Amino acid sequence: MKEVKKIDSTQGKVNSETISCKCNDDHSHDSTESSTKMFIPSIVSFVLLLGGLYFDHCLKPEWFTDWLHIAWYIIAYIPVGFPVLKEAIESIVKGEIFSEFFLMSIATIGAFAIGEYPEGVAVMLFYAVGEVFQTLAVKRAKSNIKSLLDQRPDTVTVLRNNQLQTVKAETVDIGEIIQLKSGEKLGLDGVLLSEKASFNTAALTGESKPDSKAKNDTVLAGMINLNTVSQVQVTTAYSDSKLSRILELVQNAASQKAPTELFFRKFAKIYTPVVVFLAVAICFLPYFFIADYQFTDWLYRALIFLVISCPCALVISIPLGYFGGIGAASRNGILFKGSNFLDALANIQNVVMDKTGTMTEGVFKVQEVVFDSEFNKNEILQVVNALESHSSHPIATAIRQYADAVNSDISLQNIEEISGYGLKADINGKELLVGNFKLMDKFSITYDINPNNIVYTVIAIAYDKKFVGYITIADSIKEDAKMTIDKLKSLNIKTTMLSGDKSSIVQSVTEKLGIDNAFGDLLPEDKVNKIKEIKAKNETVAFVGDGVNDAPVIALSDVGIAMGGLGSDATIETADVVIQDDKPSKIPVAINIGKQTKKIVWQNITLALGVKGIILILGASGLATMWEAVFADVGVALLAILNAVRIQKMKF
Repeated sequence: MKEVKKIDSTQGKVNSETISCKCNDDHSHDSTESSTKMFIPSIVSFVLLLGGLYFDHCLKPEWFTDWLHIAWYIIAYIPVGFPVLKEAIESIVKGEIFSEFFLMSIATIGAFAIGEYPEGVAVMLFYAVGEVFQTLAVKRAKSNIKSLLDQRPDTVTVLRNNQLQTVKAETVDIGEIIQLKSGEKLGLDGVLLSEKASFNTAALTGESKPDSKAKNDTVLAGMINLNTVSQVQVTTAYSDSKLSRILELVQNAASQKAPTELFFRKFAKIYTPVVVFLAVAICFLPYFFIADYQFTDWLYRALIFLVISCPCALVISIPLGYFGGIGAASRNGILFKGSNFLDALANIQNVVMDKTGTMTEGVFKVQEVVFDSEFNKNEILQVVNALESHSSHPIATAIRQYADAVNSDISLQNIEEISGYGLKADINGKELLVGNFKLMDKFSITYDINPNNIVYTVIAIAYDKKFVGYITIADSIKEDAKMTIDKLKSLNIKTTMLSGDKSSIVQSVTEKLGIDNAFGDLLPEDKVNKIKEIKAKNETVAFVGDGVNDAPVIALSDVGIAMGGLGSDATIETADVVIQDDKPSKIPVAINIGKQTKKIVWQNITLALGVKGIILILGASGLATMWEAVFADVGVALLAILNAVRIQKMKF
């Protein structure tokens, strides 16, 4: 069981409710049935209200008078009015006198007091319907979080004493081996022991495209095994798995409020009591200035004023808009740690990024092989591959991947690793050197090229005292990196790259991608200073990184964005936004979600305040009835809710 923040539809506040993480095949049916039940009180009141109006204006029976007439409308009022009256009393007991429930209670009871029974019922009925729609909208906004919860299985099959046992996932220790059947979800993070496997990673990345894994590759909780039975060795405790931390981030996101939301919460606390006192003034002050003052007329105007001024549309739609933004981002594989970061990202002027693992794959690959024509390329590659098989350096791994399997017939003697230079060995009585150009100089190997003119990392090779040529190694650019920069430019956002790699490599990547500014050969403290320089220009900065050395600059920036797949734990902890699939193209997507969320929130604010302002003036002047008041309150609230829900259907 996990504790998830849930918005209580009646109170508009965040409460804690324990919900099960276990999948339920009947969930959809139960949800539909629950939604239908929520409308029953409103349906009962609506039928009784229609019946009363029919008796009043059409049938007009003699018995439908006096106490029976009043009793009918009271009965119609109770299903929708009692819960609100109860909430109003409970709020008063807690010291929160001026709540929206208090306003609605005064307005509807006042309507009954002056004989406007149908209008009293209608106001509360439409308010109740609005509350139901609010609840349904919140449920829809939370659907992505619930689907994430369903991705983490409660039990796993573990191999203990050479026997398979089904146990609770939280009881599995690090180092134990899990067996995963085809179609089964992985419960904990680990490394793949099987030779290969294919996984659906939708729970972590938002995309269901199969992801192929090889032996010793990292696999994460929530991934679904797509083909053969696989074995995984656990590397992380259940509570510390990537998916567990993702769930925790999303669950806690609602508690981090955006400045706009915080402002209107404070505004509502001041606004509501002011409205009550203005309503009292509207009711009684005219007595001192108007000769034909009629108490019931001015009380009616005051009640209309109360209904119109209820801040439901703002109280409901603003948090719902931000909650919808967080849900939309989650569906796209982007996790916001709070709605405040949606606002912050919407205002970003400069995106600063790391290179390795952010805009590049973070995996070295051979770029080119340049050998002298007098040497057989394949033979040289084979002996180089055989020598590099004795090293665990990433460059050696890149060469092994390029040259494929090591030829076992190749016999190397006197293998020696020369620290800071490279590798040396003898083959068939001849010397083989593989390393940097300093290694060539050390053994007096002559060459006719300038290493400084080569952009990438260079592996020089000499055989039998002759320079053979070189292999260039580089980290390949991610396929969506160029598109990312183009989209950021279309949003009028500046781009800057900061990297610890040598400047020539950084400049090459910058030119290919079209990044505005780039700086290489930087230490972590240098990156911090660069961020400070940008912020000194009064520019808002988002930094995107994945390594441990990126944590300080992520903390310093206005919005820190971490690559969640390859990213270090420290970086993910420090970041405000986490991109689950490591795709840089999600950076402009996150910014667009922030912008659209902010746009929708301000549309709702403008709509609510604009319509309410007009109807308030008309109501105080006696030109608006309780029906216009209902539209200004519940109608605007419903429109605002529908507008807020819209972001969940947008494609980014």
